Amino acid sequence: MGLDDKIKNKAEDLSGKAKEGAGKATDDESLEAEGKGDQTSSDIKQAGEKVKDAFKH
Repeated sequence: MGLDDKIKNKAEDLSGKAKEGAGKATDDESLEAEGKGDQTSSDIKQAGEKVKDAFKH
């Protein structure tokens, strides 16, 4: 997993958490769901990169 990918995935995760929090604070279920989706997407990408790394070693 390249450093750039790690940074992008972490940024996507943090952005998702911020959206989820803003959605909860404003009672915006759509924004909250979008934030959770961003976090899930980031988690999946991170897992895929870890699998790639495991096969490189």
